[in-house]
Amino acid sequence: MTNPVMVLDAMKPIQGLYKAAYQSGLDPELLELVHLRASQINGCAACVDSGGRSLKKAGTSDERMWSVVAWREAPYFTDAERAALALAEAMTRLADRPDAVSDELWDEVSDHFDEKQLSGLILWISMTNFFNRLNTTVREPAGATWG
Repeated sequence: MTNPVMVLDAMKPIQGLYKAAYQSGLDPELLELVHLRASQINGCAACVDSGGRSLKKAGTSDERMWSVVAWREAPYFTDAERAALALAEAMTRLADRPDAVSDELWDEVSDHFDEKQLSGLILWISMTNFFNRLNTTVREPAGATWG
């Protein structure tokens, strides 16, 4: 099936959400790191592929990119990036625990990001999960491009 975003001509409003997330003041590399992690969890081949390509384009080292899946054990991430990756995992795995985004996690991300940045991060992770669900449902292949 053709991706529903294309069938329903929904790319323009989605691009508005992307623009809003980028205007939050977050480093684009950080956004791509959390995008890749959520996409790995959800098994979205198209987003894992595009996320890796975006990270390479942003100048991310191979070590950092390969280690996103094991970010807790890898030495390549800042405390702020670790907080963002933890938030991405919690928001992606909502059903895994009764308190999906704990107060402790919220306190941690709030130590690193202001309200505008947190808003951008939450919006970005939500959009990643949105696309992961669309792409896995219609079996969007890795390397596919839209538009």
